[in-house]
Parts: sequence; C-alpha cells; structure tokens
Amino acid sequence: MATKPQAKKKSVKKSKPMRTAHKKVAPVVATAPVKRAAAPPVVTEPVRPKETAKEREARERRQEVLHRMLLGKRQAIIREIEESLGQSLTEDQQRRLESARDVGDQALMDLERELGISLMEMRNRRRQSIDEALMRLHEGTYGMCAECGVEISEKRLQAVPFAKLCVECQSKEELLEKIEREEDRD
Repeated sequence: MATKPQAKKKSVKKSKPMRTAHKKVAPVVATAPVKRAAAPPVVTEPVRPKETAKEREARERRQEVLHRMLLGKRQAIIREIEESLGQSLTEDQQRRLESARDVGDQALMDLERELGISLMEMRNRRRQSIDEALMRLHEGTYGMCAECGVEISEKRLQAVPFAKLCVECQSKEELLEKIEREEDRD
C-alpha cells in the first residue's frame, strides 16, 4: 500500500489583532437543528373496491347522464338570467317613467325592482350550486351522500341537482333544524 507524502506545514506568524473602529461582530448562537418541512399531503382518490368492467361502465354511464343533466339545468338557469336582464329597461327609459308617476306607482316600481333583484340573486345562487355540483362530479364525489356515503337516487338529483344528502339524511337534518328552532322559540 502506497502512502501519501505528507505536505509540509507552513509556519503561521501570529500577528497582533488589529483594532477596528466600527465593526461589531455578532455573537455566535447555537441553534437547534433545522427541521425540514414535510412534503405536502398527497390527495388520493377515494378507495373503492375493485370494480368489474361492467360496474365501471355503469358508473361512467351514470356520470355522463348526470353531467348532461347538470349542464342542461345550468343552461336553463343562464337563459332565465339573460331573459330577465333583457327585460329590464335602460336607465334613461326608467328615469322618464319614474318622473311621470305618482308616489303609489313609484312604490310599486320599487317593489317590482327589488323582487327582480331577489329573483336574479336566487337564480345565480342556483347556478353556483350547480357549478359546485359539476366540480364534485369531476372529483368523483357527486351523487354520493355527504353523511352516510350511500348513492343518491337519480330521481332526487333530477329534482334537486345540487343535493349533497340522500333523502333519509336530509330528512334527519331538517328534523334537527326544526327541533332547534322550536327550542330557540321557548
């Protein structure tokens, strides 16, 4: 085995420390070792038992039917919103009508305007709920009860396309809300 020749040690002259006028040296502080941040959690799809090709086909068909149904409902709501927007008068026309009316007519027009705004907000909330349902469909959680995990019937989803609970769980929730309201009254 060959050994390395040792390098000659250089002699180091010790010199007197130089004085500096304004330099301050920060004291060295021992710190605990830095912990590395954990990797972000990995989102996985819900664990499902192995499904046969037939079951997978049925599930995909159901999702396609639900997707078409949601898009149809969304389009209908958007048409309603557009129609109500188209029926509203221009500001100039409205000012002319308002100036020619008496106080009673003015109150009636204000009531109709507020009702129109309320209906518009209600339609927009329904559209947002359907958009959320489309997202859940894309994620694979649409049509499944959020409480018990059972599949929500297509009839219920046709009636209430943004339903998150099956009929049984919805009934329980409404019953609990009713009891709470009665307790609040007492």
